[in-house]
Amino acid sequence: MSVRLIAGLGNPGTDYELTRHNAGFWLVDQLAHGQLRRETRFSGLACKCKIAGEDIWLLEPQTFMNRSGQSVASLARFYKIEPEQILVVHDELDLDPGIARLKKGGSPGGHNGLKDIDSALGTRDYWRLRLGIGHPRTLGLQQAVVDFVLHRPRAEEQAMIDRALEKSLNIIPLLCEGHFEQDRKSVV
Repeated sequence: MSVRLIAGLGNPGTDYELTRHNAGFWLVDQLAHGQLRRETRFSGLACKCKIAGEDIWLLEPQTFMNRSGQSVASLARFYKIEPEQILVVHDELDLDPGIARLKKGGSPGGHNGLKDIDSALGTRDYWRLRLGIGHPRTLGLQQAVVDFVLHRPRAEEQAMIDRALEKSLNIIPLLCEGHFEQDRKSVV
């Protein structure tokens, strides 16, 4: 099965735009090329575009992170998109900046956006593109996790995250064609 919906996770508003927690939005913004439009029935910004010749929905929930499932599930139900056809792009504390990994299912690992999507879809059986942002402890910082994710990355971390986004963009067409080979699970 190929991807039909790519949902980037983040928090709405200019206060959060450049924070680590919005890494999923950053990738979807690059795919959308400015075409996202407010879709109130899906509580988000959405557009349909062509990727690798396939019609793909792009979505940025405009609920806060912990209510992302409301948006993802409503668009998926409306367009009859199965969970296996959904790719959720999100920040990942357990990966260093610059690392991106593809994963299907599994635990949300404390990520409130994923917990809400699991609940709204009634399954964990969807694809995830995990974009490493690092953890404050592994980066030698004394910040609490909630404070860390809601702040901008340092310049050197942002450069690494940007490289991971660029490499991730290169595999998106393959995922939209249904190519999920094992060797792609580690994107960078």
